[in-house]
Amino acid sequence: MPKRFPEEFKRDVANVARRGDLTLAEVAADFGVSEESVRRWRMQADIDDGIKDGLTSSEQAEVVRLRRENRRLAMENEILKRATAYFARDALPK
Repeated sequence: MPKRFPEEFKRDVANVARRGDLTLAEVAADFGVSEESVRRWRMQADIDDGIKDGLTSSEQAEVVRLRRENRRLAMENEILKRATAYFARDALPK
């Protein structure tokens, strides 16, 4: 399971990487994270700050929340369809 880092830590790492004083490898070694993590955090910070186009962190969280809600509602709808079919079958005259 990957280690989760607080958002503030990610933001600090991204800011250090953005300054350009150190290479990504040096920043990663200083903070004890992978170079790819530094690259992703810097890119997401650029998006969140409006420097680059893309989904901000809050927009990504909203998309995840809406997909989960959509999945839950689809399951509830399927359950209701099956219950309706079950009870309709019993209600038919014989």
